[in-house]
Amino acid sequence: MAKYEFWFVVGSQFLYGPEVLETVAARAEEMAGKLSAVLPYPLVYKVTAKTNAEITEVVREANYDNACAGVITWCHTFSPSKMWINGFANLQKPYCHLATQYNREIPNEAIDMDFMNLNQAAHGDREHGFIAARMRLARKVIAGHWQEPSVQKRLGDWMKAAVGVAFSKKVKVMRFGDNMREVAVTEGDKVETQIKLGWQVNTWPVGQLVETMDAVAEDEVNAKMAEYAEKYTFATEDLETVRYQAREEIAIKKMMDAEGCVAFSNTFQDLYGMRQLPGLASQNLMAQGYGYGGEGDWKVSAMTAILKAMGENGNGASAFMEDYTYHFGADGKYSLGAHMLEVCPSVAADKPRIEVHPLGIGDREAPARLVFEGKEGDAIVVSLIDMGGRMRLICQDIHCVKPIMPMPNLPVARVMWQATPDLETGLECWITAGGAHHSVLSYDVTAEQMKDWANMLGIEFVHITKDTTVEALEQQLFLNDLAWKLK
Repeated sequence: MAKYEFWFVVGSQFLYGPEVLETVAARAEEMAGKLSAVLPYPLVYKVTAKTNAEITEVVREANYDNACAGVITWCHTFSPSKMWINGFANLQKPYCHLATQYNREIPNEAIDMDFMNLNQAAHGDREHGFIAARMRLARKVIAGHWQEPSVQKRLGDWMKAAVGVAFSKKVKVMRFGDNMREVAVTEGDKVETQIKLGWQVNTWPVGQLVETMDAVAEDEVNAKMAEYAEKYTFATEDLETVRYQAREEIAIKKMMDAEGCVAFSNTFQDLYGMRQLPGLASQNLMAQGYGYGGEGDWKVSAMTAILKAMGENGNGASAFMEDYTYHFGADGKYSLGAHMLEVCPSVAADKPRIEVHPLGIGDREAPARLVFEGKEGDAIVVSLIDMGGRMRLICQDIHCVKPIMPMPNLPVARVMWQATPDLETGLECWITAGGAHHSVLSYDVTAEQMKDWANMLGIEFVHITKDTTVEALEQQLFLNDLAWKLK
């Protein structure tokens, strides 16, 4: 992920003479260098664009440069926006308009007509913004002084969303079996998804996984067991069951890496030849940045990988999640998120424990899994659904808490949270929007980043916040349906 960079293209024109253009270029290079020191990815100054040809050429280069994850523009002076039309018409990378200026304040004694001719961002950025609005371009506008920490934070967050788009275009999902029988929300149009999001979603036989497991050497299993001992607490003496999970993990990873896959899905209805449903195996793979989807849910599998890639250091605290049960108590109202086995330990409050317990479904041996409580903090849950003809990304703000009870007989990883605006309203809004029972929970990725990601990829975004009402959401969804039918 660290190989990505962003290109800084600054607008001007020949009207002001060579000395002004030299100053603009020097300042742009200085700004790119200083911003690169604080942003999560390098900002590379490319050109002070003065003509249609220059802009068209730099856009062409950006489109075909795999390292370029997005373009950030700024108009130091007035840059006639008709020059940008041909370039913008062909731009295929995420685009951010940084509305800023070099100087933080107006220099009372130094301001004169020369200063005014050089520092024209206040109206140069407005001209620049018009053409993007006229062309209906997907874009992010960030306004403020470039040295302001809040501006730098928003730029960095947008960069991570743009990296999520670049990552999405390369996503390959390995499906072991189909989705759970008769389930609707885990279905979807894989062809349309590849056209829109770039994902390649295909199946590999469970029998091939079993063959790969059989070929795993004991030394490889021993090394994986040593890794488990370092990362987790063994709360079981059934080491053979844990070794079987290690064998599953090694085999799944080998198959994914061989095919260039970053995510996988499976279902307890198709475990032919396997003794256990992968539990610990799936959890430890997610801890390494791979995406996972239970019950054959390939959409949530890919989204888990994408949110991980967008998070801190390219593998943030994001996890496959499922709403399991609610607490409508006098002491508060909460959602309890969990799954049979597969919640990523990146969201754990403390060191996870390896335990072995019967599963109750799947008709297989009791599998090993990681058991832990999720950490406290603000987070989001997101769900990508297929609305037939378009994708909808639903995002809800939540606040995770320490579980209010120990639940000693529930041997699964669990996260408890308070929904916004409250449990009942949030639930009604989620269901009204069509949100799935599977989601991705993330402490690292923000709702604004998910909105940016959806905007870059041209998909519908629905945000449930502390201020959302069912009536307002119903109206929004009605208008969205009308708008998307026109697209």
